[in-house]
This record gives sequence, structure tokens and C-alpha cells, in this order.
Amino acid sequence: MEKPQTFRSPTAVVVWVVWLLFAVGNWIDLAVQGRDHLSVVAAAVLLLATGVAYVTAQRPRIIADDTGVTVRNPLRDHRIGWAGVAQIDLVDLLRVHCAWGGPPGAVPADREHHKIISSWAVHYSRRRQMAAEVKARRGARRSASAFQVGFGRSYGAGSASEPVSAAEAEAEKIVKLLEARATAVRAEAVWADSTVEIAGAAPATSTAPATSAVPESAPEAPPGNTALATAGWTEPLTSTWSRRALAALLIPALILLIVILV
Repeated sequence: MEKPQTFRSPTAVVVWVVWLLFAVGNWIDLAVQGRDHLSVVAAAVLLLATGVAYVTAQRPRIIADDTGVTVRNPLRDHRIGWAGVAQIDLVDLLRVHCAWGGPPGAVPADREHHKIISSWAVHYSRRRQMAAEVKARRGARRSASAFQVGFGRSYGAGSASEPVSAAEAEAEKIVKLLEARATAVRAEAVWADSTVEIAGAAPATSTAPATSAVPESAPEAPPGNTALATAGWTEPLTSTWSRRALAALLIPALILLIVILV
């Protein structure tokens, strides 16, 4: 069993830490020097802003484990088994295309339910990437000799990745890692389903002397077909509200309202 992998924005982590230090410093200052109602209101406003920073910077992340992937957004958590991950791509955010329902070996297009989950944890600038690709294509067109024309495309592809920031390169790496795990599980689902079909068809072609072995081998087929469900790979998409995130916003907002009205 592999250790769960957690993917999140390093910039968001820095923002959260910086804001937390800023808020604590101001709370200390207000506690030492503040003696009026305005200081109490300012402290409540800082508490509410800290709750906003928590749900938008600290909470968002993607957690990949042996059975599936969890997308944790500011207020909601989304969980789906690997067999239900149809595709992972990048737009402005990382997106998980979910397809679940139906037999384990079914292709994503034949699934009963489909939904796209966008993750706040991984950001990506399509505009910058497109600008880099256009610049690379223009550079490739300037090639004059046949040798440069033959190898200009590979050179242009390499130069297209140079302007990409470290965050965008990391986002592309995360997509490849998650897509590889989902693809491996889908392939194993197809293999398991095919193995069960062969095992179920074997008794029909067996000879009479071997019929005594059929009752013992036949019960093994159903467990093979449900192995993916037992492993948790076929877990359907579940979306839940985070009580902790809601509390981080509602409680400070209530405190601020009470302080203002008092």
C-alpha cells in the first residue's frame, strides 16, 4: 500500500502562512493596546479574514491514494474511485472528468453518470502557454534549410516549455501522475472483467470427466469480478460539504455581527 500523495499550490501555502503571522501579530497588538470597541471590531474582522484565508488557501488540495482521488475545494470535498476517473486535464484549473456507473470494464462514454470536478489546488495559465506555443511556431517558420525544417518542430516544442513557470510545469506533472494511475486501474478493470468472462465460459467447454472440478472452480469467478469494488476502485463520486470550512466562515461572521450590534 502506497502512502497517499497530496498535491497543493505552494503559493497558497505561503499566502496562508504569511497571513496567519500577520493576523497573530495584529491580535497581539490589539490585545496589548486596544481598549475601545473599534479594536474589538478589528479583531473580529481579522478572525473572519483568517477564516476566508483558511478555506481558500489552506484547504484546497488533491489527495491520491491506492483506491481513488479526493478533490478538496474551499467548501466541498469530492471523492471518486480510480475506475471512475475518465480523464484529467488543465484549463484554468485542474479538472477531473468523472464517469461512474455500469460494469467495471465499461469505457467512460458508456457510463451512466458523468461530471467534471475543478480543483482549486492546481492553477494553470492557458493564455501564457498558448502565447509560448505561438512564439515557438513563429520561430520554427524562420528556419530556411531543409535540415532545420526537419528538426525545427522538436526544437520548437522544447522552446515552448521554456517560458512556462515552475507552477505550470508542476501542474502538468501532477496531471501526468494522476492520469497514469487512473489509466492503470482502468486497464486492470478491463483485464479483470475479461478474466471473469473466460472463467465463466470455461465450464461450458469442459469435458465430462472434468465436470467434478466445475463446482469448485465456478464460485471463484464472481469474486474476481468484484475485486475492483472490494479494493474501492469503483467507488462512485461523492460530494460533501465541509463542516470545518463552513464553521471557519460562519462562526467568525456571527462573532463579527454580534460585536457590531453590541
